[in-house]
Amino acid sequence: MSVHTADIKRITTHVIQEMKNRGEKITCLTAYDYSMAGIVDAAGVELILVGDSASNVMAGHETTLPITIDQMIYHASSVVRAVKRALVVVDLPFGSYQGNSREALNSAIRIMKESGAHAVKLEGGLEIKDSVTRILSAGVPVMGHLGLTPQSIYKFGTYTVRAKQEGEAQKLIEDAKMLEEVGCFSVVLEKIPAKLTKQVSESIQIPTIGIGAGPHADGQVLVIHDLLGINKEFKPRFLRHYADLNGVMTTAITNYISDVKGRSFPNESESY
Repeated sequence: MSVHTADIKRITTHVIQEMKNRGEKITCLTAYDYSMAGIVDAAGVELILVGDSASNVMAGHETTLPITIDQMIYHASSVVRAVKRALVVVDLPFGSYQGNSREALNSAIRIMKESGAHAVKLEGGLEIKDSVTRILSAGVPVMGHLGLTPQSIYKFGTYTVRAKQEGEAQKLIEDAKMLEEVGCFSVVLEKIPAKLTKQVSESIQIPTIGIGAGPHADGQVLVIHDLLGINKEFKPRFLRHYADLNGVMTTAITNYISDVKGRSFPNESESY
């Protein structure tokens, strides 16, 4: 008898794998602070990603590159304190794992020990195999990330769809199989053709989590600020706005300003 995910008190990598095995879609959202993480967790998503996208949406940087490991630990610690059920995955930031597997291990251990998170995520394929293997050897769960890898934006030169050419598509498939073989528990596929996502998802046993990668991934992930319509400037084709919190918040703030200036806030019942 299969157990519904909603009945599970704590999501683990084993639970995520079982979801793929029985064809249940996996939901993932980002969170970067205590208050938002608590709401996301209580709503019932299985995975919460403390993404290096915090560099963009929380700090206002143009890319994900500037964020440091200390800043990632700060965000991750805030999220972990709020989460009671979801599996919390933290991005290893740019420069903390590329080209040096020992540094990669140290970075992963710092994040796990200092934040209390449950797993880490690394961008790349064969070129980071040694780092992934070394982290896994210490018992730290690893999520992979292929396709558009934002930490490599200056190499790509654009945020356009990746792996449309046969050579790059074949490498992506091989990288996904390699990540599975070394022991990753899942892999994010970002901004690749939907048919390639289907091919990858059917060729590996571990779950795929898509963003801008079509409906055939085993799960989906979005940045919470994008989903809620807080960031109005970001309008990629793959994004669906589930709310207009930018509008709601602007209205609330302008009403507050009006009430203060009009001397109707605070009123007698709101005073001591």
